[in-house]
Amino acid sequence: MSLRRVLTDPAQPAEAKAQLAQRLLGGQVSGPTADLVAGLVRSRWSRSRDFTDALEELANLAELTAAQRAGGLDDVEDEIFRFGRIVVSDHALRAALTDDSAPAEARAGLVRNLLAGRAHASTERLLARLVAHPRGRSLESGLETLARLAAERRNRLVAVVTSAVPLSDAQRDRLARSLAKLYGKELHLNLDVDPEVLGGIRVQIGDEVINGSLADRIEEVSRRMAG
Repeated sequence: MSLRRVLTDPAQPAEAKAQLAQRLLGGQVSGPTADLVAGLVRSRWSRSRDFTDALEELANLAELTAAQRAGGLDDVEDEIFRFGRIVVSDHALRAALTDDSAPAEARAGLVRNLLAGRAHASTERLLARLVAHPRGRSLESGLETLARLAAERRNRLVAVVTSAVPLSDAQRDRLARSLAKLYGKELHLNLDVDPEVLGGIRVQIGDEVINGSLADRIEEVSRRMAG
């Protein structure tokens, strides 16, 4: 039986599982971290995978929190997005990063080599962990999750804005203000350029997609706010 199943087995006493987790982690992590994991082990999980999902999310949130305290969260958000754009456009790189036959450390090492000196240390660690341990998810799905968690640290949404030509600073700021009014919270804009985008601009916020020209969309947002 795997360790994950042992730690999430509802038939086992919660305290015994917590003590096992603390023994395994003793001297390997800080006391608060060991206590946190022990607390998770005491909980009941409908699926053992949910337990590892929670552990991974906590690890990612801890990394993002550290970046935020150091004043680097904006950089991390932007770098995660840009890395995703690079992966989409470079099929050979994507294949190398998702090659199951390659050792996990080799995939992580590729990320570190690509980002060394070019990205925030938290970005490097987050992306290296993602490609080393995808846990059955696509690379794109993992990147979207990291972007969402980064945005949630600031209690804001992420808008992926794809335009036919690069937006000017004035256009970007105006769009950000209009969308913030429409959605009732600050948005982080991830900007991309695609000459073939429908209507000149495409805005995706979660599952919602808005197509249309920038001028028309801003005008429509203004009308909706006025109404």
